[in-house]
Amino acid sequence: MRTSATVAVVGGGVIGLGAAWRAAEAGWSVTLFDPAVGSGASWVAGGMLAPLSEGWPGEDDVLAFGAAALAHWPDFAARLAAITGVDVFVAGETLTIAQDGADAADLRTIADWVNGHGHDLQLLDRAGVRALEPALARTVRAGLLATTEPAIDNRRLITALRKAATDAGVTVRPDRVRDLAELDHSRIVLAAGAASAALWPGLPVRPVKGEILRLRQRPGSQPPPTRVVRARVHGRPVYFVPRDDGVVVGATQYEAGFDTDVTVAGVRDLIADAETVLPGIGEYELTEASAGSRPGTPDNLPLIGRLSDRVIAATGHGRNGMLTSALTADAVLAELGGQPLTEVAAADPHRFGASTPSGGNR
Repeated sequence: MRTSATVAVVGGGVIGLGAAWRAAEAGWSVTLFDPAVGSGASWVAGGMLAPLSEGWPGEDDVLAFGAAALAHWPDFAARLAAITGVDVFVAGETLTIAQDGADAADLRTIADWVNGHGHDLQLLDRAGVRALEPALARTVRAGLLATTEPAIDNRRLITALRKAATDAGVTVRPDRVRDLAELDHSRIVLAAGAASAALWPGLPVRPVKGEILRLRQRPGSQPPPTRVVRARVHGRPVYFVPRDDGVVVGATQYEAGFDTDVTVAGVRDLIADAETVLPGIGEYELTEASAGSRPGTPDNLPLIGRLSDRVIAATGHGRNGMLTSALTADAVLAELGGQPLTEVAAADPHRFGASTPSGGNR
């Protein structure tokens, strides 16, 4: 027999933890199921909140959703800091750089299109870029500055969310859910990342492998960038996100199923690309190389909303799980209250025709 006002959250990454915390705050009796909370793709992340500088003409829904997600972060972070005392921010701006004429032209295209949608990206020349980040390579030709795109420490966020959820009364059970029909809660939030499709057949979520490096500054080496730095080297994207003791460098991207082994080629490319952009990085200590399976969807938008009367999807966030975690937590709470947020309409989980499994126990 199902008990009213009970919620099962399946998945303990930043999406599941955020949803569990907000639901418990609102008075729901919440149980979170995950055998290893915070250890999946959420643990292997840079923490960029950069929807504007990733914009591209034609991707209107992606830009609008990302901008809405970014707008939810100030209140989300302030609430979390008030409860836990943890400030999750590590940078306040994002700088995207170009190393050749084609990349510089792309930056102009992005700036014109994104600014045309009411945002503010600033184009910089070589001198402007080096004034902001003097340790960057002298080959840099231009830059694009987003003064409203911060970055967070993903592991600090996981720790803070777990404390906030626990303090709000969330029960954490180290159980792996293999069938949603086994749960007797009145509502279920499916936040199992790339594993969500196994629990809801037909859900268009797939694992996308990504590798990152964590580098520690050694005595005498150049300090890391003070803001997020993004670039392309030989067509491959590379980014740098500051940390208290160094920098996170990412990220490779492969269609490799649930393979989370770190490869020699992946580490080689990341180090080579990083040195091209930030030559002094070679003096840093390599402290960690890790890989995770990001939950991807066909159109790079997540799946947020009701799959049935009882099940709410909160998955498919791809590379933007950190960015979209605040909005997703608010959207899940709104769904639980029966008043969906219009801001997540583009993330309707049925837009690809996701099937609803048969059976009254869903």
